[in-house]
Amino acid sequence: MEVPTRRKPLIYWVCLSLIVNVFVQISNAFYLPGSYMHTYSNGDLIYAKVNSLTSIETELPFSYYSLPYCQPLGGIKKSAENLGELLRGDQIDNSPYLFRMNVNQSIYLCTTTPLNEHEVKLLKQRTRDLYQVNMILDNLPVMRFANQNGVKIQWTGFPVGYTPPDGSADYIINHLKFKVLVHEYEGNGVEIIGTGEEGMGVISEADKKKVSGYEIVGFQVVPCSVKRDPEVITKLHMYDNISLTNCPTELDKYQPIREQERISFTYEVEFVKSDIRWPSRWDAYLKMEGSRVHWFSILNSLMVIFFLAGIVFVIFLRTVRRDLTRYEELDKEAQAQMNEELSGWKLVVGDVFREPDVQSFSV
Repeated sequence: MEVPTRRKPLIYWVCLSLIVNVFVQISNAFYLPGSYMHTYSNGDLIYAKVNSLTSIETELPFSYYSLPYCQPLGGIKKSAENLGELLRGDQIDNSPYLFRMNVNQSIYLCTTTPLNEHEVKLLKQRTRDLYQVNMILDNLPVMRFANQNGVKIQWTGFPVGYTPPDGSADYIINHLKFKVLVHEYEGNGVEIIGTGEEGMGVISEADKKKVSGYEIVGFQVVPCSVKRDPEVITKLHMYDNISLTNCPTELDKYQPIREQERISFTYEVEFVKSDIRWPSRWDAYLKMEGSRVHWFSILNSLMVIFFLAGIVFVIFLRTVRRDLTRYEELDKEAQAQMNEELSGWKLVVGDVFREPDVQSFSV
């Protein structure tokens, strides 16, 4: 006789297929940043990305596109490349900034509609709160150099805008001068055997015969505020070439943030060959100074840890107390059952053969 087998419900197979699909997508979507290098040939397209707006004055990040910036032609898309970026809460999106390897360009992006009251208030608030725009190219954050008290320091990102010391007005950064450092290599089968300054690549004889290419080892920016004539520049289309622009030094040539003002965004890119090797490209970021300890973030993390530990401790106490109460009830039931068994004639069964105290009454 054949024993009928129990068929698994349909929901079981649906859940299993969803889990398998999720793991397949994760395996295809994530990799460790810096674990291998991207190689480019002359003229290859390079897409820059934008991260959250952050500030050293506050711990609240905001999305890049929460401000009236130019948007990419294909729409905004999430561009997180690894699990670490997701766990850190980075909001990495695609951007309209587009480069071509070893092609120096000066590009027009877009001109905004006249700013309304809300946009002006938002831009001024982000400017005065010292929010920084963070961009990424080939997993490298953009870096800028600044002079502070006569000392040249390095920063990641560039400010949303500029407020002069007198605080009379606010100006937006609308022109970016990028410098991309590239290192020429031979072959595309490089095996990295070290990191830091001692890091070097081992190239096989077969790879040396292949066409040489370039790897990105640096990403720098000089932010500028440039006031342009909207009647002239709005005749251009996105990615049209424009003439090179020098960063102005007079405030009257800056782009102010005010209502009904139309802001034009442009950028330049220059590719410079560098002797920096790909394994050493992060050394400049690791040597940066001037970062501020975020005590609020540390205290917030500690409070969350203590809160979760308290919840676990309370659950543990309640579980132990419930178990102890259950054991006490079992002991009481056992004692009561024992008392019931010794009730009635069983209590005097031991006195049947006991010798009486008064001998005269004994038979």
